[in-house]
Amino acid sequence: MANIIITGASSGIGFEAVLDLTANKANNVIALARSADKLRKLHEIASSLNPDGGNLYPAQFDIVYDDYPTSLIPFIQSKFNKVDILINNAGVLINKPFLETSIQEFGEVIQTNLLGHVNMIKHIAPIMNVGGHILNISSMGGFQGSTKFSGLSAYSASKGALSILTECLAEEFQPRGIKVNCLALGSSQTEMFEEAFPGLDAATLAFEMGRYVADFAQNGHQFYNGKILPVASMTP
Repeated sequence: MANIIITGASSGIGFEAVLDLTANKANNVIALARSADKLRKLHEIASSLNPDGGNLYPAQFDIVYDDYPTSLIPFIQSKFNKVDILINNAGVLINKPFLETSIQEFGEVIQTNLLGHVNMIKHIAPIMNVGGHILNISSMGGFQGSTKFSGLSAYSASKGALSILTECLAEEFQPRGIKVNCLALGSSQTEMFEEAFPGLDAATLAFEMGRYVADFAQNGHQFYNGKILPVASMTP
């Protein structure tokens, strides 16, 4: 049995990962996102696809601005004794030339893509089981040596920072028995991708990447710790 928390669960890869995670009746999953409507849709679809599957507990929560000690932590503790897996999947993307991106916009991307995850880890790590796994979802845009794209400076910089944070925490959390890894994902056909790149087709479908994320979250820490792993169908 695994107690799992995943952020950014209302659409795209996070949505699909939840469906895969709840297919296993041994899993208990807390799915976090900002949109209550999309979380209701997730719960309906998961219940329909996996009527005999794991327990799903959707919760509306903003990882940047909402309160952890009085809101999220009591909710988690009402469902789980301890946490086994944390998947930091929430993210935002702005496709805009660097010189036209305001400091406020740059800051908003970093708040969600880096500091929100920092806040989540700081609150969840103390209630994780020995043998637990923190999986950070980064991007090929934040992977050293990969092809970079104009307009994605804020997004790629924030994802690169999340990748390096992974390496730091893997070392720091060794005494706690918690492993930390990062998947640098290539493009997937998600709402965020379509909004940022209208008319373009991504390399993979969201459900394919969601399935990969779900499997790695449950099994990858048996083989890896502190690794930033590219997951893309093309070379960097």
